[in-house]
Amino acid sequence: MLIAHDLGTSGDKASLHALDGTLIASATVPYATTYGTAGEVEQNPEDWWAAVVDSTRQLLAAKGTDPSQVTGMCVGGTMMCVVLVDAAGSPLRPALIWADQRAAAEAAELEAKIGDDDGYRLTGNRLAATYNLPKLMWLQRHEPAVVARAYRAIGHKDYVNARLTGIIATDVSDASSTAMYDISQNTWSDRLIAASGVESRLMPLVVDSTRVLGPLTRAAASELGLTTATRVVAGGGDGPMAAAGAGCVTPDQSGYVCLGTSAWYSRTTRTPVLDPLRRSFTLTHVVPGLYVPTATTQAGAGTLEWLRDTIAPGTSIADLVAEGLGAEAASTGLFFLPYLTGERTPWWNPLATGVMAGLRRHHGRAELVRATLEGVAFGLALCMEPLVLPDEPVDLVGGGAASDGWLQLFADVWERPVRRRSVTAGATSLGVAITGLVGLGNLSFGDAPTLSTVEREVLPSARAAEYRDHRERFVAAYLAASPWFQGAST
Repeated sequence: MLIAHDLGTSGDKASLHALDGTLIASATVPYATTYGTAGEVEQNPEDWWAAVVDSTRQLLAAKGTDPSQVTGMCVGGTMMCVVLVDAAGSPLRPALIWADQRAAAEAAELEAKIGDDDGYRLTGNRLAATYNLPKLMWLQRHEPAVVARAYRAIGHKDYVNARLTGIIATDVSDASSTAMYDISQNTWSDRLIAASGVESRLMPLVVDSTRVLGPLTRAAASELGLTTATRVVAGGGDGPMAAAGAGCVTPDQSGYVCLGTSAWYSRTTRTPVLDPLRRSFTLTHVVPGLYVPTATTQAGAGTLEWLRDTIAPGTSIADLVAEGLGAEAASTGLFFLPYLTGERTPWWNPLATGVMAGLRRHHGRAELVRATLEGVAFGLALCMEPLVLPDEPVDLVGGGAASDGWLQLFADVWERPVRRRSVTAGATSLGVAITGLVGLGNLSFGDAPTLSTVEREVLPSARAAEYRDHRERFVAAYLAASPWFQGAST
């Protein structure tokens, strides 16, 4: 058996799999996120480890699994995360996770030194505040004593792997989301690192996603309730992992949307995709030799959770969605810009904020929910523009994919068939399991499409043309608010 750990924004989604990929049991353990007033979004790496220990023991207990039967483990995690560790792998401060936007000034400095086009060509990514290199520049400027003590700067899943094996390394997929990795040469970019002023000694070893890092250490095995015979596969970032879980492992397959706390559209290609407007970015796939061009919105299903906690605490997400879908928003002039933590595609503006535009006295809770659902759908439509093929269907995975009503809204806003796959909340976890089982020699990535099915397909309704006009007004609302964002922090 193999245990997969999907380290998300809100918690660890762990799953126990047979060696053919079949799901046996699952467990989820949450951990906290701290939000600051200047774009800070942090987590405690020790909380991740505690969640991994707790969830692993839950999985073993759920089926009475003999620890000796667990021959492998693989970890996936959120990307664009910075964990400063010492030589023993201990964290020196809280982690700056993907949503952290405090390094806007540093990103602008780096972009000015390297140039927009050169930075994008080298890394496949924008030199934006969300990426690791600007975050490291911020840390070096504001916390130089901590950086001086650091041995390596690693990612979300890398920290857990270090606890599991004692090996401090990252994989090609996570490295490709740092804005300091040359995706064509598959190596750290000396030019970018030199321009940043960050010391190259902080860069970890980069390995293939399917590389076996080693067995569990005695200490890790003891905490987890496993044996040192369990081998740990390097794993990868949540974006490429979700692609594997969605069965998107060859260039001839349709792209997909993953609707989690954040959300993205992605597909698989043989070469990096460089959008002339730099709206999308390209990551290295966990499948060797392939890439996953991606366009990401900060505003996914997590936006709806925020709204629920703010205006309807105690209400289930399913009930809130149903309430919103029974109302109207855009058709009554109400639009929500869901940029609660800034935005990536297509604006790349860390200063963007949430805006409810067109609010009137007759609008109530249901209309606010509908505007939020539509705002996420509009944002994802903008993500698709540089990457999706004409009339191509879109597969939908992630926790937010469970609602039939939201599925229809997506089909109408995106003007194309939308297909929910059978791995709604578990696509990334399945991708982690697949990657681990490939690394152990039990599966090939070619098996990935057979491990989930299309559960439901929804076609655009007569409202699709109406939503085309609404999407234009959504963009107009952002453009009108954009000058105000620039002064929002002053």
